[in-house]
Order: sequence, then C-alpha cells, then structure tokens
Amino acid sequence: MYERNLSDQLPLFLDEHRRMLAESLVGLSEDEARRSLVRSRTTLLGLVKHATFVERVWFEEAVSARPRSELGIVAGPDESFALGDGDSIESVLASFHEACAHSRAVVAELGMDAVVTGNRRGPLPIRWIALHVLRELAQHCGHADILREQLIAARDGNAPTSNV
Repeated sequence: MYERNLSDQLPLFLDEHRRMLAESLVGLSEDEARRSLVRSRTTLLGLVKHATFVERVWFEEAVSARPRSELGIVAGPDESFALGDGDSIESVLASFHEACAHSRAVVAELGMDAVVTGNRRGPLPIRWIALHVLRELAQHCGHADILREQLIAARDGNAPTSNV
C-alpha cells in the first residue's frame, strides 16, 4: 500500500475524508444536525453543505471556468454554511454525494497533471486542487468531530459548560 504514488493515494484520502464528514451526521436528529454550538454559522449540517460548496467550486467552477451564478453555487464560503428551510440531513447529504461523484469523475477524466484555468488564482493542476480540497475536508472533519462530541454529550446529559 505504501508503495503507491501520490496520484493513486490522493483520491483514496479524499474519499476517506468525504466519508468521515458525511458520517458525522449519522444517528443525529434534524435538530441536532442544525444546532449551533459556536458563534459562527458552523453546524454539522452546515459543514457538510459547505463541503459541497468546496467540491463544486474546485471541481466544477475551476474546471469549467463558468461563473458560480451559472453553476448554481453561492457567491462565497460564508453563504455556503447557511441552512435553508428545505435543507435536511437527507437533502444535504444527497447534494454532497452528487458533488463528490462529479469530483471523482473530473479526476478520472482529466488526471492529476491536467491544468485547469477557471480559478481566480490562475492555472492550477488538478493535483493542487485535490490537495487543497483534502486540506479543507481534514479541517472540517476535525470541526465535525468536536461538534458531534458536544451534541452526543448534551444528549446523554454530560454536556460540558460552554463559553459561547
């Protein structure tokens, strides 16, 4: 397994972190998934919705060079955490899984060495994009672990005191 090159392992790491983030919602009620435990808009459901935004920005916008408005993507990352009345665990996960499937297809079709030009930073190789998305997913998996731990503790009556 360790003899595989980065191009082989990177998609595996991406999928592992995608799976971990999605699983952070397993067994939670809709209320728990939406519950705000920090001062920002960050909720577990919002994290998965934001991760969908990340996948779409990097594997749709950057590849196609089409504007976010045309792709149906919100303008910026702050808005990507906002939950609408129609957002549910099921609907947000479905969107996330669809975005991830599209991302996988892009990587499979173009390969890691392909350079795309649709990002404001200029031309970027798919490998850079994949590493950037992996970094984002890893960071948000850490956030999700902490939020989920707080939610489960509150459910079990063991909630720590909050400074929020």
